[in-house]
Order: sequence, then structure tokens, then C-alpha cells
Amino acid sequence: MSTLVLVHGFWHGAWCWNEVVPHVVAGGRLTVAVDMAGHGLYARRPRWSTEQPYSPEAVGTEVSPVADVTLDDAAELLTSQIKRIGGGEPVTVVAHSAAGPVLTRTAQRTPELVAHAVYLTAYMPASGVSAAAYTRLPEAADDRVAPLLQGDPAAIGALRLDFATDDAVYRQGLREAFYGDVDPVLADAATGLLTPDGPIGVMLGATTLTRDGWGSVPRTYIVCTRDMAIRPGLQAKFVAEADAAFPDNPTSVVTLDASHSPFLSKPGELAGILTPLG
Repeated sequence: MSTLVLVHGFWHGAWCWNEVVPHVVAGGRLTVAVDMAGHGLYARRPRWSTEQPYSPEAVGTEVSPVADVTLDDAAELLTSQIKRIGGGEPVTVVAHSAAGPVLTRTAQRTPELVAHAVYLTAYMPASGVSAAAYTRLPEAADDRVAPLLQGDPAAIGALRLDFATDDAVYRQGLREAFYGDVDPVLADAATGLLTPDGPIGVMLGATTLTRDGWGSVPRTYIVCTRDMAIRPGLQAKFVAEADAAFPDNPTSVVTLDASHSPFLSKPGELAGILTPLG
């Protein structure tokens, strides 16, 4: 089977798959987790997040050091990663959350490199529509992430979260948004590894989809029914739009009773879904 390439969402890094990879490898599948542009080893932290004293004003106004990262940049990085990992052979790519648009752009441009596109409670935008556009729809109205964002994304160039604050209510909001069913000790450890800024350019970019590009790639959508970041209704909309646009290549849908981060709350169960795909 093709190698599994795991791509995290905003604010996270390749580390978030650490509990999943051993299960998949034990099932006989080669698996590699990679960092997305502007994250992990490619992250650049704003000054306010490391300097003392802590400045709430700077949190909302400092221009992000990843403000120049675009959807093109992220897709080019992912393409180079899967070429290296697969040696030119197609791989199965699993995209979580905001990595969805990156996978979509990559699969549209180089469908021959993607054996199977897997969206784990991820943005899967329709042709010519940005991921950001979906955050304004009724299906996203009660998500728990939007109230946590700091500053004006257009001005600072990022979707910013404040991991330096000691505001207990805000920190509880972070846990509810991302790690609602994760053990609290593990959730705290994961929160400590998050980086503040997700480059807004990734969310603003849009990809024109074609039948012989993205529309030709087999795809699976894993719906997380307790997700408070990308609500189940919005996840269903992504699938419906894709199937309406490309009815000859319908989306395979798998449901997982989990919050936004099943790689931490249900790694074995998630691995059981991912291992046979592709």
C-alpha cells in the first residue's frame, strides 16, 4: 500500500500524530508525519509570545512573522515532502483541519502524487472558494475557535491564539475548542506545544478544481461528531459540495465519535480507520 503522510492543522505540528503513528506502523503501514508551512520546525513565533513583560496590546497588534506564508507556499512544501517520501510514487495524504486546503491545492496540481486524499475533520473547500469563506456560514456559527482569535487577522496576517495568557476562562475555551475529549494532562501538554499564529494566507487562498485534477483523486472524509472547531454541519457541507461537483467520484465518509483532535483522544481508533485507506 502507499505510504501514509500525515499533515497537522493550524497551530499544531507533526508531533500531534505521535500517538497515532505507532499504531499504524504496527498495522504494517509506512507512515510519516510532516510539518505544514509556518508551523513546527517552520514556525516563527511573534515577539510578544516570548518577551517579558507580557503585553496584551502587542498580542492584538504585532504583525505575524508568518504573514507572508500563502496557500501556494504551503502546497509547494507539501508537494516537495510527498515527492521525497514517496520517491515519485503516489502517497496517501491525511490532512487535519486547516491542512485541508493545502491537500486540495496539492492534489489539484499533482494528482499523480496523491493516491488517496483523506480529510480528517478538515476544510475541504469547493472550487474557487477559500476556506475562510466557510467560517462565515451558518453551519460554522457556533464554533468555539472564532471567539478565541486575537487581533484583526487581515491586519496581523494570521489567525492568532494567545497561549501566554493566564486568563483561566480563555484557557478553558482553548481546551473546549480543540481537546474536549482529551485527557486534561495530555491536553495541557499539547497546548504547551502549540504556536500562536496560523498564516491567514492559507485560509484565504482558493483553488479551481477540475475533473482530471482534484476531482480524479479518491477521497475519504472522516467526520468528527463532537468537533467544536469545525462543526459537523460544516463537515457535511464539504462532502455534499464535493459530491455534487464530482458525482462520478463520490466521497467515502467515516464517522468518528470524537472532538477536533482524535489523534490525541482516540489514536488507536483513528489509526484503525487510516491504516487500510489507499
